[in-house]
Amino acid sequence: MELTGAQCERIQSALPVQRGKVRLSDLQVQNAVLYVAEQGCKWSGLPNRFGRWHTIYMRMSRLLKRGGSTCV
Repeated sequence: MELTGAQCERIQSALPVQRGKVRLSDLQVQNAVLYVAEQGCKWSGLPNRFGRWHTIYMRMSRLLKRGGSTCV
């Protein structure tokens, strides 16, 4: 299960604006979160196609600490 670009655009306003050099799109991060939830794997078990697992984990963690939620 992965989100399309159009689906991610619909929730874009609910996501925080990323600062600095952003290497992973919100779509990549959301799809990685979906993968972890669906597969039940550890963050470090994410396939390389999603990018660095630690980067994805930190972005999700910061979003949740701000009181936001992911689109999953």
